[in-house]
Amino acid sequence: MDATAPVTVTITGAGGQIGYALLFRIAAGDMLGSDQPVRLRLLEIPQGMRAAEGAALELQDCAFPLLRDVEVTDDAAVAFAGADRALLVGSRPRAAGMERSDLLAANAGIFAPQGAAIAANAAADVRVLTVGNPANTNALIAAAAADGVPADRFSALTRLDHDRAVGQLAAALGVGPAQLQGVTIWGNHSATQFPDVAHATVDGAPVPVALAEKLGADAVAAWLDDVFIPRVARRGAEIIEVRGSSSVASAANAAIAHVRDEALGTTGSRWTSAALVSQGQYGVPEGLVCSFPVTSDGSGYRVVEGLALDDRARTRLDTSVAELVAERDAVRELGAI
Repeated sequence: MDATAPVTVTITGAGGQIGYALLFRIAAGDMLGSDQPVRLRLLEIPQGMRAAEGAALELQDCAFPLLRDVEVTDDAAVAFAGADRALLVGSRPRAAGMERSDLLAANAGIFAPQGAAIAANAAADVRVLTVGNPANTNALIAAAAADGVPADRFSALTRLDHDRAVGQLAAALGVGPAQLQGVTIWGNHSATQFPDVAHATVDGAPVPVALAEKLGADAVAAWLDDVFIPRVARRGAEIIEVRGSSSVASAANAAIAHVRDEALGTTGSRWTSAALVSQGQYGVPEGLVCSFPVTSDGSGYRVVEGLALDDRARTRLDTSVAELVAERDAVRELGAI
């Protein structure tokens, strides 16, 4: 008999497309390892229950060796009971004509109760990833409502932006993604984010030098500012235009990679990107959930400190932080934090 204790993983919005894309890979061991049994707790709103129940039936039909059980519920207290890992996927999407303040208010009504339910019911060492957008501020709301849970247990997903940046850079340089290290996403998961290659390397050589050799020294700055950064920041909109719906498989893949690296550790000196609650690093106000370069030794993400930011990078980071401050102030006015 497998002596490894199962890990309880709670997924909100589990009947949605991203939830569906997550479930089978988690049950197969892609997120927490090929020897780690899991229990899945699927939280849905009442009108999404049938979809989640259907997914649970499929999970049973797959007979995953690592999957111990699946429970579907619309009760947050039940869903988060004993949760070791929580992936907050379900959120209110922005509808036509909806102001950003309306979007923040709608999501405050989702993530504040979930934060409170996590505090009241989850395992003492729970870790929470917010996937539903606006992810950074939704994580801030959930963390503020989770009385007694350390803020550093909460993070928001910018790994998708990170992977998009790596993919675009790999294509431009004609290399494989694994040959690149040191790409960073700074700031908010929004159009103001800053995909930064200043500290990145390709096969150990500086990426800016490789780009100069590929594009010409005079073309690098224009390519970064006019092509690379906008395309990474607006990739989600591009996918909606081409595919007819939003990113699903890539978002689920990024969420799995985020949790896997946080739980099992990043390799050597390699870093990735994640939005964490700031402790003042790089001048980001304390308490904001901001994307940084991060590493993990398996006990949680830590910000990579000491990187130099030139004036261009500083300006772009400050712009994204200003947006995060405005979102924080908006939800504070709503009484959500």
